[in-house]
Amino acid sequence: MAFLDNSGDIILDAVLTDTGRLRLAKGDGSFNITKFALGDDEINYELYDKNHASGSAYYDIEILQSPVLEAFTNNTSMLKSKLLSISRTNLLYLPIIKNNTSAGIEANATLNNIVSISCDEATDTTLGGLVSEGFIDGSQLSNNATDKKRVIFDQGIESNALGAGDKVALDADLTETQYIIEIDNRLGFLAGPNGAQASPSFIDDDNIASYFLSTTTNTEYFEDLAGTTNSAGTLEGPVGFRLKFLIGPSQNLASSTYLFTQLGSTSTIASTSFNHIDTTIRVTGATTGYRVDLPIRFLKNT
Repeated sequence: MAFLDNSGDIILDAVLTDTGRLRLAKGDGSFNITKFALGDDEINYELYDKNHASGSAYYDIEILQSPVLEAFTNNTSMLKSKLLSISRTNLLYLPIIKNNTSAGIEANATLNNIVSISCDEATDTTLGGLVSEGFIDGSQLSNNATDKKRVIFDQGIESNALGAGDKVALDADLTETQYIIEIDNRLGFLAGPNGAQASPSFIDDDNIASYFLSTTTNTEYFEDLAGTTNSAGTLEGPVGFRLKFLIGPSQNLASSTYLFTQLGSTSTIASTSFNHIDTTIRVTGATTGYRVDLPIRFLKNT
């Protein structure tokens, strides 16, 4: 890995994804470039200086001369900030995706301020005796019957300058109708708000499972917030859809302590000892590319 020389001409440095290299290596004709993505992870746009002493030609000179890393293939490190093209020139605000802890599950101080998932029935019983909220019953996902037990994300504009969310709908070309949710497949899986386990759309070479959800084919995961007051306290402006889901432990975590020993640690909650593994679940909007990482913790009785 190195920096590109961008002191002269503009350089485009592209690499194949892991899947692309796999299909190219097969040599069976399955290799066909159909999609690409651009990113600007290294760029700090606050360097734009409209007061530059040399005039307007130099307003963005610091940005254009910023060091840029050469492309590399690790999908967990590259393209954290994807670029998108919007033809309209009248946009004042772009929507965000925000974890709604008012309506959904909220990290509990007793549980070290991180959303937790119990890995078996014994752990669920122990946690239930310590706290009433802040954890997902991983042993029986259908028991998480209220929104306060579910992970909830709302999409919309975090400003009322364009009107309140219960009065103004988010523009269609900015509304997320598809999401990509990623989680370490060794540790857990995605489930619907009623507890039905979802099937991964793709598992990469790093064992990261990707789940593709759509408002048309996975209706149980979504709630249209436009024209409602359901997003109150989270987003002040125009809103799109609410995404709701559960997280369950893998069979390995539920039946064994091996991965806890290899990857995790122990913690004490209210004088009770637990094995735990910390990880994140990533939610990405397919329309805008906006991404949120939510820290989660899998817990199991020692």
